[in-house]
Parts: sequence; structure tokens; C-alpha cells
Amino acid sequence: MLLQVIYLVAITAEAASGAIMGMRRRMDLFGVCVVGTVTALGGGSIRDVLLGHYPLGWVAHPEYLFFTVGAALAAAFLVRYMHRVRMAFLLLDALGLVAFAVIGCDVAEAAGAHPAIVVLMGMVTGICGGLLRDILCNQVPLVLRRDLYASVALATGTLYVLLQRYGIGHDHATAIALVTGFLFRMVAIRWSLTLPVFTTRTPPEH
Repeated sequence: MLLQVIYLVAITAEAASGAIMGMRRRMDLFGVCVVGTVTALGGGSIRDVLLGHYPLGWVAHPEYLFFTVGAALAAAFLVRYMHRVRMAFLLLDALGLVAFAVIGCDVAEAAGAHPAIVVLMGMVTGICGGLLRDILCNQVPLVLRRDLYASVALATGTLYVLLQRYGIGHDHATAIALVTGFLFRMVAIRWSLTLPVFTTRTPPEH
């Protein structure tokens, strides 16, 4: 029940973040709904394909499509009243990132996957919706920049798995991983924490 509530919160947050991004790219209402839906359901779809988990979540539960479209439409009409659109986008995206990371781990665990694959599937679920969103919006994906993004999903999934391995109950492990992962992402944004960037020196042209 807890994960079901978290899932609904996550797809709402990610659909809203996709809608905000679509509006910033000056898409029409259909485009905003498409980007919002892909953002919300894309990561879980890719995870299910990799795990051979059929039918896909939104195929088995088509109501999720209506839910995400509704969230995207609500965001599209409410965003004009938000004075800090960028911060709203980052907060919603962070919430969806960590929530999907935990949900992805839970689905992979239920499929009997190895712990390393469980954590990897958590990351895939967390980041791939945003990756597809950014590609559709014709910008460099957030996950490929220096921001701590995929690292947050990995850390959240790892913490979730370890807590359960050391005897923490499922609900408590879920709550701790969600709060810790969200705070980690917020700290990374606030203080611009990044991974090292490796570059090559190009010899001067003669």
C-alpha cells in the first residue's frame, strides 16, 4: 500500500516536471501531455523490458495514463501562477527521482534479481524518464551533465537495499531511503555539488 501511494506521488511529480519542461520549450497542449506522460512512465517501462516483466505497468493499469495526463494538464494550467518555475521543476524532479529509484529496486527484488541488479534497476527507473524528457525537449539530458543525478538514484537504491539486508523493516527502509535521497539531491543542487569532469587537451593547430 505504501509503495502504491509513493508510485502515484512519483508519477504525478514526474508528469508535472515533464509538463513544465514542455512549456518552457513552447510546446502545445498535446506536446506537454506527451512529454509529461513519457517522463512519468518511461523509466518504469524500460525497467520492465530489461527484467522481462510483462505486461508493462501502464499497459496492465491503463488508469495510470489518465493519471499522468491529468497531472500534466494541472501543471500546465498552474505553472503560470508559480513565480519560481525552475525551483518547482527541480523539487518535483528530485521527488520523482528518489521515489522511482526505490520503486525500481522493489520491483527488481520481487523478480528475484541479484542485489547489484536491484540497485541498477532502481537507477534505471529513476533516471530514464527524465532522460527521455530531455531528449524530447532537445536539450542535453540532466543525467549526462555534471549534476549529482544518477549518483543520487544509485545512492538511494543502495541505501534501500542495505537497510533491508540489515533487518530494517520494509516501510521504515522505504521512508529512510526516500528522505535521505531527496535531501542528498537538494544539497547537491543548493551547493552545486558535481562529479569530476575529465577533458582532453587538444594540441594547438599549426
